Amino acid sequence: MKISIVTISFNQAKYLRRCIESVLNQNFKNIEYIVVDPGSTDGSREIIESYGSSIIKIFEKDKGPADGLNIGFSKATGDIFCYLNSDDEFIDGALALVEKYFLDKNHVDVLCGHGHVIDGGSDYKRRIFSDSFSLKAAAYGASLAIQPSTFFRKEIYRSIGGFNIENRSNWDDELLIDMALKGAEIEVVNEFLSCYRVHGESITGTGRLESMHHTHTRQMFLKIMRRPYTGYDDYFSQYYRIMKHIKNPIATFERIIHGPIFGTQK
Repeated sequence: MKISIVTISFNQAKYLRRCIESVLNQNFKNIEYIVVDPGSTDGSREIIESYGSSIIKIFEKDKGPADGLNIGFSKATGDIFCYLNSDDEFIDGALALVEKYFLDKNHVDVLCGHGHVIDGGSDYKRRIFSDSFSLKAAAYGASLAIQPSTFFRKEIYRSIGGFNIENRSNWDDELLIDMALKGAEIEVVNEFLSCYRVHGESITGTGRLESMHHTHTRQMFLKIMRRPYTGYDDYFSQYYRIMKHIKNPIATFERIIHGPIFGTQK
């Protein structure tokens, strides 16, 4: 079983080498690693070039992150797909575990694991957890999947046509919802697979897309429920959020102790 990983890189030289080596140093060797760079000017391309044939390099302009990912996956030939942001990292042994899971569970289309939050200096900060997925919970913004710990079969990705390139804030969330609407079987594995970096320049760290995130949640509600969000839905939203915390008490404890991830930094 081959795993194809796409990294989109744009001016993240500070973290890029750690990202790349977290892929290439896995104890799982049947990896196809594709790095897409639309025009970095901070030395990132020189770092990418230094890995020679270990990486499939795509240096071309794109229409944003979602489009860059689609370009990368258009070259992918693996059985399982994943995308790793250029400031994130895999945990040692993650890919071998993912392969075993998909081999053991032929009915599963999408696998979501958990992650560790690290800061700009690569220091451990806290744990983050994927929630059990349901479309109803996703409609009310109460179903979180840890993006760098999410893997999916090639067939389900191809069946939905990839990422929505118009989505500039939550393209990963919409991809999962589109897969679920297509009938994908989504499961959560109780394993930590990646390190999710939150720093002063990251989208999560700055919270600069918070208003776009609100708009996105309303759009996803309409896509899933096939009707606009109304005031009455506030009650259902509260219900699904409460149930989320009840179902995953460890994640709830982490949030109580450390606060929300979005909008925080080192």
